[in-house]
Amino acid sequence: MRTPRVYVDSPLAAGRTLELPGDAAAHLARVLRLGAGDAVILFNGDGRDYAARLLGAGRQGTRVVVEAAGEPEPAPPLRLHLAIGVSRGERMDFAIQKAVELGVAGVQPLFAERSVVRLDAARGERRAAHWRGVLVAACEQSGRRRLPVLHPPLPLVAWLSGASGAGLLLDPGADRSLADLPAPGSDLTLLVGPEGGLSPEERARALQAGFAGVRLGPRILRTETAPLAALAAIQALWGDLR
Repeated sequence: MRTPRVYVDSPLAAGRTLELPGDAAAHLARVLRLGAGDAVILFNGDGRDYAARLLGAGRQGTRVVVEAAGEPEPAPPLRLHLAIGVSRGERMDFAIQKAVELGVAGVQPLFAERSVVRLDAARGERRAAHWRGVLVAACEQSGRRRLPVLHPPLPLVAWLSGASGAGLLLDPGADRSLADLPAPGSDLTLLVGPEGGLSPEERARALQAGFAGVRLGPRILRTETAPLAALAAIQALWGDLR
C-alpha cells in the first residue's frame, strides 16, 4: 500500500512529535486502519516531504514523530498561474483540483460580467476555505511538496488593473494557437472566463493589459475543461511535461 501523505499546518523537523489534525487523524485511524508503528508522510508546503511514524491512533488522539526530512521539490522550469472566472459548485472544484495536479503555482478566482456565481463577504470566505481544502487534497494526492497560492477572489476589472507580466487569454475567436507563440519567460498567467465567457469589453481590457489571445482548437470547451487542456499543452510545450 502506498504510504499515506498528510498535510499539516505546522513547522516540521526531524525528532518533532505532534498531534495530527482531526480530519487527517480520522482518515488514518478509521479509514486506513493504521496504528502505532505505521509509516506516514507529512508535508506543510515548505517544499519537502517528512518521513514520520505513528505513535498511536485512536480516541486518545493520533500522534506522530517526524523521523527525517526529504529532498526539496525542484523548482519548475515555468511558473504557471491560473486566473479563472468563478463557476458553479463542482465545476470550480474540478478546475482547481486538476490545475493543482498539473502544476500551477497559483490560482486567482475572478468575478466577471457573465459570472453566474455571486458571493457576499461571508459566503466568499467560506468558499475560499473550501477551495483551499480542494487545493490541499490535490497536493496530498499528487505528491506536490509546495502549496500553490490561492488568492482572494477579485472582480476581473480590478485584477486586470494590477496585472503584470506575460499572460495568455483563452479566446475561441483568437487567430493564434499556442504552437504559434514564442516560449515565455519563467512566469506565465493563463486567463479563462466563467461559464458564459468574457464580454467583448472584458476581452478588450485583457488585451490592453498585455494578455495575448489564443485558441485551443475548433471546439468550444467548458469552463472547467478549457484551462486544463491549455495547462497540459503549455506544460508539454514549455514546462515540466516536456
